[in-house]
Amino acid sequence: MAYTKLIYHIVLRTRQGTAPIIEIHERDLYMYIFGYCRNHQCVLYRIGGMPDHIHLLVSLHPTIAVASFVHDLKIATNNFIKACRNYFPNFVSWEQGYCALSCSETDKERVIQYIINQKEHHRKNTVREELIALLKECGVEYDERFI
Repeated sequence: MAYTKLIYHIVLRTRQGTAPIIEIHERDLYMYIFGYCRNHQCVLYRIGGMPDHIHLLVSLHPTIAVASFVHDLKIATNNFIKACRNYFPNFVSWEQGYCALSCSETDKERVIQYIINQKEHHRKNTVREELIALLKECGVEYDERFI
């Protein structure tokens, strides 16, 4: 028997930083993602974001690699959004890349609060500044050309 708890803070950006996730319809997208996670034996602790990106705090099932989860989630949400074109008329696709940072159980509540406060947080910081700060905080090397 394997005992695991794999928690990730995942950030997905829309293609070229466009802002197609309209606030009055973001809950529809978030509920779809919640169902997707549940159907894949993952636990979604929190989701939130802005019109140009979303944050997820999710515990993945031990048989699911983070890269596979993000890849499949992007495909599924892309299809959902295109099926709801009237809710997200300016959505083109997700960026090819993503950010996935591991999270300990002790940091879980802090990350949940961070995600809850996205709209307040982005009154001061751009998504680019946010991603760079997250990567630096976690000691992740990055290439600024791809942020």
